[in-house]
Formats: sequence, structure tokens, C-alpha cells
Amino acid sequence: MPIVGGQGLVYPESMKETGENPSEGSAWGGSKDEQTVTEILQSRDVAPASNGDLTYLPIPGPVGKYSVKRKTVLPICLFFATCLSTFWVGVSLWNPNFFEPFYRVISNSGTQEGSLLEIRQMLLANWDTGLIYMLCVMLILLMHEMGHFIATLIYRVPASYPFFLPFPANPIGTLGAVIGMQGALADRKQIFDIGIAGPLAGLVVAVPIAYFGVSQLDLTTQPYGGFGFRLPLLLDWFAKATEVPGYETGDVVWMSQLNPLFVAGWVGMLITGLNMMPIGQLDGGHITYTLFGKKAHLIAQATIVFAISYMVYHNNFMLILMVVLLLLMGPNHPPTRDDKVAIGPFRYGLGLASLTIPFLCFPPQIFKITF
Repeated sequence: MPIVGGQGLVYPESMKETGENPSEGSAWGGSKDEQTVTEILQSRDVAPASNGDLTYLPIPGPVGKYSVKRKTVLPICLFFATCLSTFWVGVSLWNPNFFEPFYRVISNSGTQEGSLLEIRQMLLANWDTGLIYMLCVMLILLMHEMGHFIATLIYRVPASYPFFLPFPANPIGTLGAVIGMQGALADRKQIFDIGIAGPLAGLVVAVPIAYFGVSQLDLTTQPYGGFGFRLPLLLDWFAKATEVPGYETGDVVWMSQLNPLFVAGWVGMLITGLNMMPIGQLDGGHITYTLFGKKAHLIAQATIVFAISYMVYHNNFMLILMVVLLLLMGPNHPPTRDDKVAIGPFRYGLGLASLTIPFLCFPPQIFKITF
């Protein structure tokens, strides 16, 4: 998922002990963006910085050692909200109209009893499907974010706990997850390792889940529902390798043919492929910047233009919100603490290989809708 920076306050250790607040005019006072704070502190030969979701307290010792106070309540609440969101879309069998029973309960008292009965019937009939889907998709997301988080711990780059993003108003129940990171304190090699650790860790779980999910498909059954999942290239290979009955390249898996492992693996591929796009502070943006430096800005801008052109040509605007957010955040990656640090041939080769992930994991048109 994206790793983002933010704003906040920086406190010396002495102020932590005395309870003193920094004055606005001091190097420690005020709310500054991370690049400004880092430049000020580096010029004074001190190290800590800040993030809007964190308070960083330096401890005596070598530069790079921090005592980080992280918010816990919000990440925990969002985690359980995402669990509930993904569980319910699994119970509703990924029907894009799954919210309709709740809407009828809220908007029309005359149909409340029937709608509540429908909800109870769905829970009783599909609770196991919802549970399997929830566990698998949350495991994929958790592994992805923990890959980033553990890398920040290794390099002692202050970072928040993962923030999971529930989104019950879509067929997959989530928008993924993000962590906040003080990226201006990491050099080129560290940013590379932090950026690539998430996708690799997530794929370690997503690939076997997707493989077994694909192997359980049977496309000879009569499809219905008007809503289907398109397969990315990697899942197309899995379908051919496992000889899925009735499958041919380009086929859509319809609602009636889905299973929880397949959908969880498909979601893992979608989110990983999307985050590996070489744009801004997405994981792919971190990697392309560490590989190509400022030339990565041209790659990011070209990718945005291509994405918009593709959506217009195919009249498919499912990702328009994502494109707008990326434009607002800026497609260009900020400089690292030291862009001159060598990453070595192994990391360079791994980074180039990782750029194939969007082509393997991201389905170009995502869904097919016929109603």
C-alpha cells in the first residue's frame, strides 16, 4: 500500500521529561512538512522528525534511534471495521447490490421485517464463505503492510501502524491499507527495501490463495448475476495450469461461479498490481525513483496519461477516483535523505523484475457488468 508522510511536531527528549512545550519560533516548534523539518534538523546536526499521526521523541544515542509514540485506537478500530466489511461482502456473495436489504430496513418501515429476515438468512447460509473470505483477504493485506512496517523497524524509520480502509459500498469490501512513514529520514537503499517489502510479503500469501481459488473454479456451470470478475495475466496462467473446466483466455468469472479463495486471491492481485504502479508514493513509485532517480517523474506522468487515455478509450472509469487522488497528491516522488547511496546489482535487478507486477497482477478492465 502507499507509504505516506505528513505533518506534526518534533520534541527534544528534555522537553518530554519536563513537560515543556516548544516555542513556535524554535527549531522544534510549529507544524512543518517533513522535508522542511528534516532540512532544519540536519543543518543543526540533530535527527528526529514528525508525522501527523505520530509524535517522535529522540533518545540519547546514535542518529537514527527513536522512541516512537504511535496511535493505536484508530488503527485497531479500522482493522475490525475492515474485518466486518469484508465478512459482509463475503456473506452477500460479492453482490454489488448487497446493501439493498439494509437500505430497505432504514428507508421503509413496512418492509423491515422481510428485509431483516433476508439478512438473517444470508448470514445463516453464507457465514462460512464470509469468514473464509475475510480471513484470507485480511491476511494478504496484513502481510503486505507488515512487510513495510518491519522494514521501517529494521532501518529505524519512524512509521505508524497500518491503517486498514473498510469500504462496504463495493464488491470487495476494502480499499486496502496504508502506513504513515517519515520517508525524508530514509536514504535511497532504505526506501527501496521498505517499498518492495510490502508487495513481496503480500504476494507470498496471495499467490497460493489465488492458485487454490482458481483451481476450484468451474465455468461450465450456468452463470448468472450480471457481474463478473476479469482475470489478470497471472490468474489466467493459473486457470490454464489447473485446467479449469470451461475456461478460455479472456473469460469472465461470474458471481454464481465465485469462491472465497478465488476472490481473496483476486483482490490481493488487484491491490498489489495497483500499488506497484510507478507513480508518486505508491510502492511502485518508491521503486522506480530509487532505480531511475528524477527520470521516474517522467515515468509517473506517462503512466497517468496512459491510464486516463485507456479509461476514455474503453469508456471504463472505475479507477477515476484513484487517478484523481494521485493527481492531488502529486505523481512525482520526493527526494530521499541521500539519493546517492548505491543499491547494488541485486536490488537493481529485483526492482526491474518487480515492475512486471502490474502487468501480471492487475486486470485491465477489472469487472464486467451487464445490468
